[in-house]
Amino acid sequence: MHETRQAARRHKRRRRLMMGGAAALAATALLVGVAMALQPDSKAETKRTTATPVAGSQKSLPPTPPKKKPSKASPSASSPSATAGSAKPKARASATSSPRTTPATTSLAGRIRPNVTYQGVATLYDAGTGDGACSYGPSDDLMIAAMNTTDYQTSKACGAHVLVRAANGASVTVRITNECPSPCAPGQLDLSEQAFAKLAAPSTGRIAITWSLLSPSTSDTISIRYKTGSSPYWCAIQAIGHRNPLARLEVRTGSGWRQLTRTDYNYFLAADGGGCGGTIRLTDIYGEQLTVSGIALRAEAVQPTRVQFARH
Repeated sequence: MHETRQAARRHKRRRRLMMGGAAALAATALLVGVAMALQPDSKAETKRTTATPVAGSQKSLPPTPPKKKPSKASPSASSPSATAGSAKPKARASATSSPRTTPATTSLAGRIRPNVTYQGVATLYDAGTGDGACSYGPSDDLMIAAMNTTDYQTSKACGAHVLVRAANGASVTVRITNECPSPCAPGQLDLSEQAFAKLAAPSTGRIAITWSLLSPSTSDTISIRYKTGSSPYWCAIQAIGHRNPLARLEVRTGSGWRQLTRTDYNYFLAADGGGCGGTIRLTDIYGEQLTVSGIALRAEAVQPTRVQFARH
């Protein structure tokens, strides 16, 4: 009986130990599960951090390079192209859209100098009414010529009087009213048919010549013309009938004399209107200066003056 009670007690103690062990194991498993649940998934978290930066982070993004602004073409002071309502006129059909200009130089004479004899060839062309790149308009006197581009020198040759001599002794005096582009070579003159006929038969087509600058006798005076579209805000000025080649054209402004830019169609430009309608000063290749006032700012009107350069 006594052994039976001891066996029962041992059985109860074993049962309590087993239940306690099971409870401990359950508690341990619960703690492990909680710990694993609280542990972050490093890979997933890394992906999230990379894709979406944490708000308030001090990490800064690299600066975006500034975009380059497209460059704007600067308007040419010697290109009088106009739009509706603009004070600038459209260029003549015979003028280039971007006329060449001649910078100021220490030599007033340029390429064609007094007291120099030049060698070249003469060819001929149909001069029509006598108008040409110099923009003088029709001419009653067709003893005229076109100067090769090199010696034309951005219209500096316009209005020059040239004595042309052929090998046979014949000669003719012509006025430069046009430009002869390539293949006309330096020294070459393209004469009107009428002028060429004074030297040789037109059927010859091409002859050797020499030529030199003249300062002819004339009773005419110089005239001034403003180009179409000229106004107090933009103007182009031309001198006509000067005895000697023109080196400079200036206008008087509030700050003094201003030299205007020369174009290949033989006008001088005041692209901002400065000096338009005011007093004009002309300088020939010999350095003589003539001052002209009282010229109205009236487009396409040929207005005579009372002055002329001296003969040399």
